Amino acid sequence: MGGEAPAARRHRLFAGAELRALRRQAGLGQGAMAQRIGISVSYLSQLENDDRPVTRKVADALARAFPIDWTGGAEDAGSRLAAMREAMADPLFADLPRPEALHRAVDQQPDLATRFLRLHSAWRQTEERRQMEDEAISAGVGGGERLPWEEVRDWFHLAGNYVDPIDRAAEALADELDAQPLSEGMIAHVLKKRHGVDLLSSDDEAAAMRRFDAKRGLLTLGRALPPETRRFALAHQLALLEFRWPIALVSQQAELRSDEAQTLLAVGLANYAAGALLMPYGRFRETARALRHDIDRLGQRFGVSFEQACHRLSTLQRPGARGIPFFFCRVDMAGNITKRHSATRLQFARFGGACPLWIVHEAVAIPDRVLVQLAETPDGVRYVQMAKGLVKPSGSYARSPRRYAVALGCEVDHAAEFIYADGLDVANRAAATPIGISCRLCPRPDCDQRAFPPSDRAILVDPDIRDVVPYRVV
Repeated sequence: MGGEAPAARRHRLFAGAELRALRRQAGLGQGAMAQRIGISVSYLSQLENDDRPVTRKVADALARAFPIDWTGGAEDAGSRLAAMREAMADPLFADLPRPEALHRAVDQQPDLATRFLRLHSAWRQTEERRQMEDEAISAGVGGGERLPWEEVRDWFHLAGNYVDPIDRAAEALADELDAQPLSEGMIAHVLKKRHGVDLLSSDDEAAAMRRFDAKRGLLTLGRALPPETRRFALAHQLALLEFRWPIALVSQQAELRSDEAQTLLAVGLANYAAGALLMPYGRFRETARALRHDIDRLGQRFGVSFEQACHRLSTLQRPGARGIPFFFCRVDMAGNITKRHSATRLQFARFGGACPLWIVHEAVAIPDRVLVQLAETPDGVRYVQMAKGLVKPSGSYARSPRRYAVALGCEVDHAAEFIYADGLDVANRAAATPIGISCRLCPRPDCDQRAFPPSDRAILVDPDIRDVVPYRVV
């Protein structure tokens, strides 16, 4: 009699969330993904929506096409339990049973636990998209009105700030060059040998920091650039030339709305590749854990700046070899968030300023000093974060230096692996500073630093009562 065997029917694999994540990490559209594994687009769509299970034939094709990343849903009990713990830490499940019940669920109902994890992951992604739309509407910005850089920023966010084909290509090149850190001379040598590019330093204050003349094969860098910035600029240029096809493929499949956004994404992907080349995934992740994520020491080991090391830590989201989930942001003197990414439950405001109670704002005014903070968001999740004010010199008295601060943080569950948490009383919930995302999104009714009321709450104004703000949030 035809059909699946009884065992196969009992253990049918629905892996829609994993397939979608795998496709996005590879930077593929549904058409390219379907072609790679030899099925139709409609069939792939059904698989991704869990309308049909993954057959053995499809699973074999996925294993051939993605030998490292495709797990076929075969998670071991330990990794599944760790994922369950992370999911159950969500305040959404505050009243549900704790560790003992998790162990029983994983041991006795592994398929159900896997489905639960996929459901929670899909719910989080849906919530993030909803919050993005709500915030855009409250700020008076429609989805079609996003500027090109905003569209690229959101693309990286939804990609998890990890681009697998480019990250692995950069790591392979770093392994081939086999040097840590990669010196300016070595990168310049590779540019010359492989691509015929010569390096020139310029003293022209009005010139761009980096300028590439493709016809002459000439890369010009400002002489006043700090060594770490020069190295990154060289790595960026090498990435543009060395990985031009992977960058073009990912950029084309991103389906952005404008040519400007496509070009900005290509530049962003080259920056991503430069960071991955200077800080290759495996070595950087291993070193970061050994040093308990001490940014200064990581910078010394890999020859990168404080900001570059922080940013790279926020990209360590390779399936099967993830780093600590960090959030990262850069804030300027006016409080604008000019860089941001979060692998944690904390999500940054996309429009308007950030919460003034974040330590990062204080850090802007105190350069070259690390500040730390234990903070709690309105959903009850606590974070350990450090912030440092930085100054990028201009090389001339006639031009003002750039001043800003970067922040890096993780949830308190990872505090033991984050050296900046050592002086904080993470066990004392009362010691946490109550922060929000932004005033527009924050529901706290009693914040003395509130700049304006939340967009989704009513306010009560009593002319006979004046407090820190002239209204009450109701």
